[in-house]
Amino acid sequence: MNSVALSYNNTALRLPVLSVSSPDEATNGARDNTLAGSALLLLDNRTLDRECLAECLVLHGLGSEVLAFGSVSEWRSNKDLHPPVAAILLNIGGRKVTDPSNTSEITDLVTEFGPTPVVVLSDLDELAQILKALECGVRGYIPSSIGFDICVQAVNLARAGGTFVPASSILSTRQITVAAGEVSRPLGGMFTQRQEDVIRALRRGKANKIIAYELNLRESTVKVHIRNIMKKLKATNRTEVAYKLSDMFPVEFGELEKSGLPQH
Repeated sequence: MNSVALSYNNTALRLPVLSVSSPDEATNGARDNTLAGSALLLLDNRTLDRECLAECLVLHGLGSEVLAFGSVSEWRSNKDLHPPVAAILLNIGGRKVTDPSNTSEITDLVTEFGPTPVVVLSDLDELAQILKALECGVRGYIPSSIGFDICVQAVNLARAGGTFVPASSILSTRQITVAAGEVSRPLGGMFTQRQEDVIRALRRGKANKIIAYELNLRESTVKVHIRNIMKKLKATNRTEVAYKLSDMFPVEFGELEKSGLPQH
C-alpha cells in the first residue's frame, strides 16, 4: 500500500518519494536511487493549491521529493535545508505569460536556475501563452486540463533534457484558424491584405491597369502597393518580387497553387 510522509518546514511542504511494496519494488528502488539528492521545486503562492498539487505529483509517481514554496525567495531562505533542485514547476494559475510582470518573473527564474529546467503550469492553453513561455526559455508548458500522469511525464521529460508542449492546444488553434478563414492569408505576417491581393495578381502576370480594375483601385494606388512590396522584399522589379516570394514562402505558395493560382 502506498504511503506518503509529510513534514512541514516553515512555508515549505516537503514530500519524499513514495515507499511502495510491490513486485516492482527493486525497479522503483533503482529509480529512486538515481533521483536521490535531487528534488522538484514547486512554486505557487496559493497554499492549498500547491500542497494538493505536491502530494498528487508524488502519488502519481514523480520519483523525487517535492519542495513546495509560495515564492522563490522563500525557497532561498531555506535552501540549505533541502536537497538540490533538479527542476522547477511554476504554477501561474490563470495569470497570462504575456503580461509583462509574469514574463519578467519567468525569465528571471530561467536565468537564475539555468541550466535547471523550468516548467510552467497554467490554466490557459492558448498558443500565444505557450509560445511566449517558450520564448522566455522554459522547458515545458503544462495546461491544467491534462491529467496528473501526463503532468509527471512532462516534468520528467524536462529533467531528461526534452521540452513538453501540449499538441492539443496547437491543433485546436489550427482548427480555429481554418474555421475563421485565416488560411487564405498565408503572407499575413508580412503584408497587408491589399498587398497580398496585388501579389496574387502579380504572380498571374497581370498589368497594373488590370489589377486596378479587378481590385477597384486607382492605377497609381496599385503602383504604390507594388513599390511598398518591392521595398519590403528589397526587390528591383516585378519578376524579382515573384522569385523572392517563392523562395521565402515555399509552403505558402504551395497553398496558393492549390487554390488554382498559377506560379512562375
